[in-house]
Amino acid sequence: MRVQLLLLMALLCIPFLARPEDGSQLWLRFSKLGKAIHGVDILGIKSADPTVALAKQELLDYWKGAAITLQIDVKQKQLKDGYQINQNEKKIQVVASRPIGLLYAAYHLLRLQETGGQLSSSKIIEIPSYDIRVLNHWDNLDGTIERGYAGHSLWHWAELPKKLSPRYEQYARANASIGINATVLNNVNASAQVLDAGYLAKVKALADVFRKYGIKVYLSVNFSSPKILGGLPDSDPLRKDVQRWWKAKAKEIYTLIPDFGGFLVKANSEGQPGPQDYGRTHADGANMLADALKPYGGMVFWRAFVYHPTKDDRAKQAYQEFVPLDGKFRDNVIVQIKNGPIDFQPREPFNPLFGAMPHTAKMLEFQLTQEYLGFSNHLVYLAPLFREVLDSDTFAHGEGSTIAKMTASSGNLHRETAIAAVANIGQDSNWTGHHFAQANWYAFGRLAWNNTLSSAQIAGEWIGLTFSREEAFVDPVKQIMLNSREAAVDYMMPLGLHHLFAFDHHYGPEPWGDIPGGRPDWMPWYYHNADSLGIGFDRSIYGSNAVAQYNPPLDKRYGVRANCPENLLLWFHHVPWDYRMKSGKTLWTALCYHYDQGVQKVREFQKVWDRMEKHIDPYRFKSVQSKLRMQARDAVWWKDACLQYFQLFSGQPIPYELERPIHDLEELKRIKLPMGHHN
Repeated sequence: MRVQLLLLMALLCIPFLARPEDGSQLWLRFSKLGKAIHGVDILGIKSADPTVALAKQELLDYWKGAAITLQIDVKQKQLKDGYQINQNEKKIQVVASRPIGLLYAAYHLLRLQETGGQLSSSKIIEIPSYDIRVLNHWDNLDGTIERGYAGHSLWHWAELPKKLSPRYEQYARANASIGINATVLNNVNASAQVLDAGYLAKVKALADVFRKYGIKVYLSVNFSSPKILGGLPDSDPLRKDVQRWWKAKAKEIYTLIPDFGGFLVKANSEGQPGPQDYGRTHADGANMLADALKPYGGMVFWRAFVYHPTKDDRAKQAYQEFVPLDGKFRDNVIVQIKNGPIDFQPREPFNPLFGAMPHTAKMLEFQLTQEYLGFSNHLVYLAPLFREVLDSDTFAHGEGSTIAKMTASSGNLHRETAIAAVANIGQDSNWTGHHFAQANWYAFGRLAWNNTLSSAQIAGEWIGLTFSREEAFVDPVKQIMLNSREAAVDYMMPLGLHHLFAFDHHYGPEPWGDIPGGRPDWMPWYYHNADSLGIGFDRSIYGSNAVAQYNPPLDKRYGVRANCPENLLLWFHHVPWDYRMKSGKTLWTALCYHYDQGVQKVREFQKVWDRMEKHIDPYRFKSVQSKLRMQARDAVWWKDACLQYFQLFSGQPIPYELERPIHDLEELKRIKLPMGHHN
């Protein structure tokens, strides 16, 4: 009988023990208390606000420290979405000017508790760096995601509005825990259908879930919607009936969703319709939409990612189109600018628009989804990339005019500030495809809240919240994360090389790429310009003169080969193969060493990770281990393809002390991956 009982107990335990850790909890792994061990009092709030109630419940469920008082003080407007935390020996007081500030404070306290941080005896004041902190989803209405690598879209449009997935609330909670307060639900290559009444009812259902978490919903809109949906002869922004259509549509949306955020627009880029179709400017188009949204407090995010076939350097086009429009945008328009002048490359110089247009509100757009960084197969922690961009000095108002300062302060514009990132979230159980890709979602939220945080601090927080607080795990894994972006640059495109990717899907290397009938600015040779003399794109005054778009002294720093930072050298210059680098190596030798170094770094990541097995659950350990193997193979693929191809032009041997190529170039040229959508 005893044996049978033990066997029964063992069988009952199996489902619990065998349940794999799938990463679905993200960084929100707070252990629930049996019952509250302290009080949470609410002061200064007469009505039952659902956001305040949520803040209280999170603390009652998970907070193990002193008693807490939550208080709203509307006079403290300077706090915006932020909060003040005061502590004495027996009680913690949290003060906010808005209900959402109390929820953010609750997550701040729980983050400190979970990472072993200490509440200082003096007060903590947290005010967000940006007013609007946005995730852009490139999700299509059919459930696919453009440049999405974590499964299908979270949004089950066919089931909405009646059926609500539990993941909608989990998504909102995860975002609120890191301060994200806005979400654009659909692809910038937008279907006009999202604005019809049936879809707006579905959007309302999502907005209703997100509201108590402080998240506003935005939509990407197709500029031709009046023609497509409204049956108008065209969508000319200066025609009265087009303006009336948008005003009526705005009224319809805000009747359904009173706190609707506004519109994101991709116009006159990559074949998308826009005001230039009618001889109008970006400002004409943006202002028409802004006027429709203005009565309701809505915003227009107008993307500056524009390019079209031209004989001029593609990197110059956004600057050329937008700088003449400085000061011509309405005060509820923000121009949304990608971090670099091309397209989310592993490394780019910052977009020169950030140093221009002093009378225009501007916002950064990053990409979390790793379209050009190995998708969800490669471990690439993006905070160092974000930090590099934020710390870049534009010299717009002399030294110290960093992008962080320029975008976080509306200065004399008295306008709301914003920052955005293209989401890497899908239906995969771990949300992002790669367990470590969760760190990029987390890092963006933390930097959108506080753009002075270091990559190391954010990595340490995320590891402690997501995996383990053991030093033997945290320290080596943090080093993997901090070194991973530079490793990817090394094995893909070192020294300022860019856009060497395979056509369309942008996964593997294709520096030889030449699609019959394709546009030059879609071809890798357009960017690398390899020939018998050297390699690189000449953007100096002797070439495209893109350096002139940067403020002094950057124009000379970038424009003179000897002054140019070597990690951007081939972005700005066509450099001879035998050019002497600062290390004393020739350019060709340095290039070979960088590619080899990238491969060696990823192999080292594998060794470090394999030693971590005893510290974490087997499921996530094996999943990351498998992805690192794939990344190591891909790194060799990149190295062999690029070096052997460029060797055809340099005519020089790969240094004999470095590892030999293991793939044949002709074999690599035959690889065709069946994936991807054109962006």
